Amino acid sequence: MGVHDGAAGRVAVQNGGMRSMHGVAAAPGQVRGGWARIQRSPILTGGRIPPDEVAAERLRLGNAIAAAALDLEGIAERVAAEGHGEEAAIFAAQAAIALDPALVAMSEERIGRLDDAVTAIQAAAESFADQLRSLGDELLAARAADVTDVGHRIARHLAGRGMEPEPGLDRPAIVVADDLPPSVTATLPRERLLGICLEGSSATAHAAILARAYGIPAVVGVPGLLAALRSVDDARGAAGSSAAQGLVGELAIDGDTGEVVLDPDEATQARFDRGASLARRRHEVDIREAALPAVTSDGVEVTLLANIGTPDECGPAVELGARGVGLFRTEFLFLERASPPTEAEQLAAYRRVVEAFAPHPVTIRLLDVGGDKPIPYLPIPTEANPFLGVRALRLARTDPAVFITQLRACYRAALAGPVKVMAPMVADASDAALLLDLAAQTRRALAEDGLGAGEVALGVMLEIPSAILVGDTYFGQIAFASLGTNDLLQYALAVDRGNAALERYRDTFHPALLRLIHDAVLASSRAGIDLSVCGEMAGDPAAALALAGLGVRQLSMAASSLPLVRRAIRAVSAGDLDAAARVALDDSTAADARARFTALLPPAVDR
Repeated sequence: MGVHDGAAGRVAVQNGGMRSMHGVAAAPGQVRGGWARIQRSPILTGGRIPPDEVAAERLRLGNAIAAAALDLEGIAERVAAEGHGEEAAIFAAQAAIALDPALVAMSEERIGRLDDAVTAIQAAAESFADQLRSLGDELLAARAADVTDVGHRIARHLAGRGMEPEPGLDRPAIVVADDLPPSVTATLPRERLLGICLEGSSATAHAAILARAYGIPAVVGVPGLLAALRSVDDARGAAGSSAAQGLVGELAIDGDTGEVVLDPDEATQARFDRGASLARRRHEVDIREAALPAVTSDGVEVTLLANIGTPDECGPAVELGARGVGLFRTEFLFLERASPPTEAEQLAAYRRVVEAFAPHPVTIRLLDVGGDKPIPYLPIPTEANPFLGVRALRLARTDPAVFITQLRACYRAALAGPVKVMAPMVADASDAALLLDLAAQTRRALAEDGLGAGEVALGVMLEIPSAILVGDTYFGQIAFASLGTNDLLQYALAVDRGNAALERYRDTFHPALLRLIHDAVLASSRAGIDLSVCGEMAGDPAAALALAGLGVRQLSMAASSLPLVRRAIRAVSAGDLDAAARVALDDSTAADARARFTALLPPAVDR
């Protein structure tokens, strides 16, 4: 890998002016400064090998794999020692990828076809990564970068370059690249790493996760970024030494909006500086207010919880005042592998989250996959409409083992703190009974194995309208229910969440959705069980007020939404919210209902 420094001079882009681009906001913050391009240098292969060298080449591959795994375990230890225990798990997982039997077998098979080890491991890693990208899932596509990163590291050892240092920065700069391997992100000197700007990648990639953990602004998925920077290089070469002309090259990025500006003018520089200063002050306020309860002006408290997708997200949620986890998506454990995660692996992940939030509860959602996210080790047939097919809890009727293993890990994790488990895709009392039966089997099996188990509250996701309409038939048998408003809206209005042509229907203030939520509140109250909302609706301050007005007292959201929702709730009275909700239930349009609650937002909440 090499570093290309583009900070030496300011060169006009596109007719002598600054150029604005837009990407995906990946890590919050605004920053401007010189840029440094990082490019991964290719590893030269040895070409074909004679048949009598196959065994020796496979042995050489095995040694390189072991060395790469040790490298990654070392990075994990260093990152953990710096106080980022959750992020250290990224590199522990990469070490496991290096040793993955499927990747090893694929590489050895290519060596058997007389490819040298460097060719074999890089081809196998790329093939593995392509499989992940082809599944059409953003999370899986983001993990493809980890696989190619591991393959490259093994190839470096094979080429005798394993001890070479990763590229550094000799001055403060914004790193630019097509993609940035997580191991490089972790080893760049953070005191000189101003920001990250990538033409490729996604907000769920591990490079972005690390950037968020380290507080480094990042924008990813910026079309045309590298071509624009190359044009700067070309212009600089044509102009000669721009440094001698007293020019300064600069890049400005906004990790909150995805804005990227190459060669910003003075006005834009000032705007970014003001934004960065304002963001720092806002974050300081968010941290100071994190301990405040979300209580209305007339004394009604709403518990604010966090939605998380991996243990890495615990830190920001705790810092911003989450009183537990209302939705822990566990798919990350299942979707990146050729075999199911072991009970021990799941237990370790769940325990990390439970310990991070104790004594507050953590709600673990059971595996939620279907034909849209095929898994090699689960027999999920291709379906014409996988969102209405055999998915989530429905898989347990024919393949209960995966869910029982997951439940075993949940019960064992409950020894470290309060745990709640909820089943997705529940339609009626029969599905709820299936959950209860699986849990009973799990408890018996743990007792027979002599393993300790904590208390677990069992509940369901309310994302299918029928689950609410017949709630009275089974709510009394469960401990809680949680409204998944994203899918509930999709199923109630027959609206594909991914179809842009149907955008006008995708408003969580739709009166039909409000009525379903109201029905769920009444049914849960009759049964005496807790009810929460864990869909995106809870993180919209105006919608959060509507939910509170409808009687919901637990809201779970992305950590970044906690401060705004807390301020919104503390600025209004429950009486006003109740009155607005009663009227909104009879509104004819979502716009009318939204306007009622938007009018109740305090000026400081600008969403």
